[in-house]
Amino acid sequence: MKGLRGLAWLLVLQSVGELLSRGLSLPLPGPVVGLVLLLAALRFPLVREPVAECANFLLSHLSLLFIPVGVGVMTHLGLLAQYGGRMLAVIALSTWIGLAVTATVLHWPARRDKAEARD
Repeated sequence: MKGLRGLAWLLVLQSVGELLSRGLSLPLPGPVVGLVLLLAALRFPLVREPVAECANFLLSHLSLLFIPVGVGVMTHLGLLAQYGGRMLAVIALSTWIGLAVTATVLHWPARRDKAEARD
C-alpha cells in the first residue's frame, strides 16, 4: 500500500510540475520541474518513505522497461542495417565528448586550487 502512495506522490508531483511549466511558460519541461519539486519534497518522511518503497519496486523490475526498446529494434532491423554504423559512430563519439567535458569540468577546480596554492 505504501508503494502505491509513493507512485501517487510521483504522479502528483509530475502533474504539478507540468501545470507550473505550462502555466508559467517556463523554459523547462514539466517532468523536470516535477523532479525539482520531488527533490524538495523528499525532505519530509511523509513523502520520502512511500517514494522509497515505490522506487525499490521499480528498480527491481527495471529490466522489464527494456522490452519495448528491444521490440523496437527488432521491428526496425532494416534501418539498423542501413544506419547502424553511423549510429554506432555517433553514440561512441558523443559518449567520448561527454566523458571529456566531464573530466575537464571535474579537473578544472583542482588545477585552479593548485595555481592559487602556488601564489
